[in-house]
Amino acid sequence: MPRSSVGAFEAKTHLSALLERVEHGEEFVITRHGRAVARLLPAAPSADPSVADAVARLRELRASLNLGPADWQALRGPNRAP
Repeated sequence: MPRSSVGAFEAKTHLSALLERVEHGEEFVITRHGRAVARLLPAAPSADPSVADAVARLRELRASLNLGPADWQALRGPNRAP
């Protein structure tokens, strides 16, 4: 996608609108006195999909496990202070 150039003053004045456009995939080069000084682009995904899959599987496993007739206090052992 082609990058648009935006002056620093305009970027500061219209930051909310620029961020909304960046969320939809646009990229901007921010300039000061006609010279490129920064790039505004969408953030990388926060987690690797394999990590998200592993977390989902662990949550499913946790939901499927139960202690049966025992409770956590019985499993903790005798003579323990509450």
